[in-house]
Amino acid sequence: MILLSLMKTKPIMLSFLALMAGMIAFAVFFKSQFIALLNQPALGGHALFVHIAAATLFFANAVVGMAWENRSLASGRKDVILHTYNTVAWLDARLSSPLIILSLVSGLMLAFIMGDLWQIGWLSLGFVLFMLSGLFWVVSDIPTQYKVKRLMAGLRPEDQALPDELLRLLKLRWWISLAGVAPLAIVFALMVYKPDIPALGALFG
Repeated sequence: MILLSLMKTKPIMLSFLALMAGMIAFAVFFKSQFIALLNQPALGGHALFVHIAAATLFFANAVVGMAWENRSLASGRKDVILHTYNTVAWLDARLSSPLIILSLVSGLMLAFIMGDLWQIGWLSLGFVLFMLSGLFWVVSDIPTQYKVKRLMAGLRPEDQALPDELLRLLKLRWWISLAGVAPLAIVFALMVYKPDIPALGALFG
């Protein structure tokens, strides 16, 4: 049952990754059309609401997921650990992934409405940290999840304990999640306090 649920989760994750890749390609090859599409001052209030709601829910889900996985590992119970991982993976595919896209799109809309993204210090730094968090998730967490699912596929119902390698990867996932969430905490602080710091565009201009 757990394996079947994880197999259904993979296509959803890949679909959202493909959507994000498509957005990046559109922004690169059709820059002016991309900016015109998102630069909609009349939708500023709606974009702000969506951005705050999506970013808050995504951050909260990530933190709660980390705490939940850590507590399940501390229990040492095979059924609890497998159920927790299955649920967290299910939420990542069906909740976190769309929330990331909503946060990104609404955040870019607000950035274009405010002016040049790279000329506003706190905004440019926040955007880079958000992208770094996502990049770290793609290059580290996704391969780790693949290995975890492969090991789970080899589990037998009569096994009383989980293999050491699987437990090691599940513990590693906690540190990977922490490394991905830490930049987001800084992004939240930048969004709230809007400090007067040098813009990244000025550093490379």
